[in-house]
Formats: sequence, C-alpha cells, structure tokens
Amino acid sequence: MASVSKPRFCHFSSGFGFENVFVTVWLSISQDQENIGNVRKQLAKLFETSLRTTVPEESDVEPLVAACTAKFGDYQCNNAMSLWPRIKGKKTEFRGPPAVGQALMKNLPSSEMVEACSVAGPGFVNVTLSKNWIAKNIQKMLIDGIETCAPGLSVKRVVVDFSSPNIAKEMHVGHLRSTIIGDTLARMLEFSNVEVLRRNHVGDWGTQFGMLIEFLFEKFPDWENAGDTAIGDLQAFYKASKQKFDEDPVFKERAQKAVVRLQGGEPRYRSAWTQICDISRREFDGVYQRLGVSLEEKGESFYNPYIPSVLEKLSELGLVEESEGAHVIFVEGFERPVIVVKKDGGYNYASTDLAALWYRLNIEKAEWIIYVTDVGQSEHFQMFFKAAKRAGWLPDDDKAYPRTNHVGFGLVLGEDGKRFRTRSTEVVRLADLLDEAKARSKAALIERGKDKEWSEEDLDKIAEAVGYGAVKYADLKNNRTTNYTFNFDQMLNDKGNTAVYLLYAHARMCSIIRKSGKDIEELKKTGSIALNHPDERALGLHLLQFGETVEEACTNLLPNVLCEYLYNLSENFTKFYSNCQVVGSAEETSRLLLCEATAVVMRKCFHLLGIVPVHKL
Repeated sequence: MASVSKPRFCHFSSGFGFENVFVTVWLSISQDQENIGNVRKQLAKLFETSLRTTVPEESDVEPLVAACTAKFGDYQCNNAMSLWPRIKGKKTEFRGPPAVGQALMKNLPSSEMVEACSVAGPGFVNVTLSKNWIAKNIQKMLIDGIETCAPGLSVKRVVVDFSSPNIAKEMHVGHLRSTIIGDTLARMLEFSNVEVLRRNHVGDWGTQFGMLIEFLFEKFPDWENAGDTAIGDLQAFYKASKQKFDEDPVFKERAQKAVVRLQGGEPRYRSAWTQICDISRREFDGVYQRLGVSLEEKGESFYNPYIPSVLEKLSELGLVEESEGAHVIFVEGFERPVIVVKKDGGYNYASTDLAALWYRLNIEKAEWIIYVTDVGQSEHFQMFFKAAKRAGWLPDDDKAYPRTNHVGFGLVLGEDGKRFRTRSTEVVRLADLLDEAKARSKAALIERGKDKEWSEEDLDKIAEAVGYGAVKYADLKNNRTTNYTFNFDQMLNDKGNTAVYLLYAHARMCSIIRKSGKDIEELKKTGSIALNHPDERALGLHLLQFGETVEEACTNLLPNVLCEYLYNLSENFTKFYSNCQVVGSAEETSRLLLCEATAVVMRKCFHLLGIVPVHKL
C-alpha cells in the first residue's frame, strides 16, 4: 500500500508548560487510508501526479479540485488559470491556460474512478466519474460499514467547550444553540476518529454565590437538614435573593463577605455552595438527557486554583502590567487591555479562561480548543486568544496547532423580530420548549390516526424523536452566525427543509425495504448495484460525497453544511424513487441496495445532528 508523508504542526512544552516550541512533525499516513471516503481528495492525488509531470519546476503547487455544479462533469480541477501567471514569463511550451489544462488532462494517471475528462473555457479540467466505480464504492460502504467514509483529520485530540449554563439559573432558549451546535461539532469530530473532550464550563463560581448562600442561611437556618426542599424552585430562589441583594444594603454587605468565606474554603459555606450546585446539575442533566447530549463538567471553580500560578508565569514573561489599579495584558489591535486581576483583587472571565486554556494545552494535551458561545462574546475571545499568542502558548499562524476557535452564533428570535421570550417577557425555559415541541408533534400524529395504529409507547417515542428533532434541525440548518426566528409551525411542517420531512423520507425508505419482503443483509452479500438510470447515478454520486461533506463541516465548524447535504440527499432520493420503480422491477435488487445505502447515510447524518431516526411515520 502506498504511503505518503503528511505535515502536522504539534507543540511541545517543558516545565510549567509555557516554553512552547512549534514544530512540523511528518507523519507517515497511508494514502488510501487518508483519502478513503473522500472523492475530492482521491482525485486531488491524481491531479498532484499530473501537476508534477506537467510543471515539474512548480513543486509547491497544490491541486485545486472541487465538486462541479455545471453539466460538464462531476468534479473540476481549476489549476490552469492560477498556474499561467507563474509560468508565462519562463521558457514554457504552453501558450495560455487552455493549453495548461489540456496538458493536465493528458498527464492524468489512468484510474478506474475516472470515466471521462474534458477541458472547458480557460483550462478547467472537468472529470466525470465512472458509474461502475461509484456503484462499487457504495456497495463497499454497505458491506464494510459507513465508518469507512469517515474523514481523516490530522488533529487527534480536541476540546469542545459548549452549553455552559450558570448554576442557580435554569437553562433557557439561549442555551439551546450552544448545546446543540457544540454537540453536533463534537459528534462530527468523533465520527472523524478524533478524541473529543466535551467540556461544560458552567458558571459555578463568583459573587452571586455569596448572595445565594446568605439568603439560604437567612430563610432556612436549618438548611442542612431541610435538604433540597429548603431551596425549592431554584429560579424563584435566585430571583428572591437578587431582589434582597439589590434592596437591602446590610444583606448586600453580608453577601459580599460570604464570597470571601466561600473562596477561603470555610466548610459551612462550601457545603451550602455544593448543595446549590447539585440542585442545578440535576436540572441541567434532565435537559441534556432529553436532548441526547453528553458533557463532562469542568466549571469555573475547577480552574480557579490554577489562576495564581498561571498569572505568575505570565508576569514572569513580562506580559502583565498594572493599569489604573488593575493587572492587565495589552494586546495589539485593541485600545483597552485584557483585565486579569480587577482593582479589588478579584479574578474575572479572562483570568479563568487563561487558566482553563493553560490546563487544556498542558494537562489535557489538546491540539484544538473550540469555544461555542454567542457572537456577542467575539471580542472577548479575540483579545484572549491574542494574549495567549503573546505568551507563546499559541502559534501566530492560525492554521497551525495548537489552535483555538470561537464558534459564534446568532440570536433566537420571536415572531416580533426580538429575542424569543414568553408573553410575560420572561426568557423561555428550555424544558418548557421541549415539552411543547413533543406535545405538538404528538397532536399531529394523533390527528393522522397513529394512536389507533401504534402502541402508546411507540406514539410517545416517535412524538419525542420528531419534536426534539424538529427543534434541533430548525436551528442547525441555518448558518450559525445568523439570527433565526423560532416558529413551531414551520419547524413541524412535513414539507420543505424540515426534520419532519427528512424523517418521513427515511421512514419511506424503510417501508420500501420492508414491503419488498427481501432480507437486505442477504442482498448485501449476494446482490450488486448498477447505476444505469441518470437519477440512480445522481443519487449514488451524492452518497459518495458524504465523507468530504462531513470534513468540510468539521473544518469550517459549520453544521449547516451537513444539513444542506442531508436535505439534498433526500431530494435526490425523491427523484430516484419517482422515476425508478423499485419493488417488482428487473433492477429490484440493485435499487433496494441503493435505498438501503441512502437510509444508512441518512441515519448517520441524523446521528451527527443529534436527531433520533424513526422507521415508521
């Protein structure tokens, strides 16, 4: 098996971990293993060989291969135009980009994957894939499993920091985006054989806990024996304590002193803090369980002990300066500095985030740290990342490892175009939103008479899968940087680009296979796929582009790329099914296998989006 060397940036640290050296490590990776499941990369390897033959003196030129949208082919190599300015001043046999394109086509190594090539316009090399090769690879995926289509990413360990609600506050609709976007990114990276550390950076430390603890002591002197019943509704408890904090100066002073006692480790205060955190965690876990999201909590309190030593090291590097009574780090491009110690000597988000980044790089050995928060925090992350670069923790090249990315997202809006709230202007509780999604989904199923056909358990499970899936997909299908309007009627519509439509399409595929009466597992072993009809071929090609789509979504941190692929897959299947009889046709075996392959890819897409597929609707 052929092998190629692949560059990868890694970092090494010594001592406390700040003397980072960034080097390029060459990893020997099997060419076949690297490109399996990625048609574009396999073609790029062929064009790389052609480039070295065509313009051997331009050894640094990388092949530019992309999927084709025109009618001339499936993929296109676009190197000729960019190559021409580099070679036209030198002694060359070529007389323009079209001639370069012709040479690239002529020097393309023979391959079973390529059926035909042509040159169009200013040297674009169009490639049509062999339908037999497409069919063979779909069948291989069916036999060997969809994991063979997983992208081969160079990074090995990633931290995804997402959800991150505040203790003592209920999760609301604002936490929806961070939770499901972060979960989808984690799932896509995990599918790509990356070790993902899913981190829930909860707000479990800070001044609000002095207020909550003092209110607990005042209202329930016997709070230790009263247990959870002392606090009751945590949201109401928080509001009542905040109101007293704002209105009662004596209570406010006690609360501020309570923070010092808590942070000083006094047992009584630590015990009360633990009880408040535990109540919140149970509420959070209930929501995560419903959404099918797994996280490991490492909140602000976890990193707090690391802050002093981290700031000491930054000071030794000469980064920390005193400014107007605070300790700060100045970063290029911003007038105001990053405050790491406030005037009163307290720490803030920046000091916690710096300690967390140090821990993730040096203790957890993460190569890529991804932060999923709203776009309103973009400036904070820009400044924080620049401070880390000044410290030498991160390379100046944003594409080198270790690296950090802020995955910002827009607001969830109501029908009035403002932040999505209840009629009483309260933020919408996430648990209430999920309840309503399930209730509406169930009502629609009952209206279609499914309560007469299915058991109560099936009805409940399918209503939940459809309701929650509709909420997730309505969010994820949008470019995450934009705002979107929350509308139950639209997201639960069974027509258009919705989870309901996609789940129906999947259920229809399952129904076709069931009604055929054939053993699909047996057909995988004995049957074969042929793509003789144009709609069969179009569906087959789209199926093979799954792996490179996941890679694109991972690389650009955009879940909507996968949603668009899934919707187009469903549309391609609809055209195929409309024009190609499956059950009872001469091509039944081949077409049943194509139905199964589509269902397999759809189910993996659903899984990556955190949506539970249904086999009947």
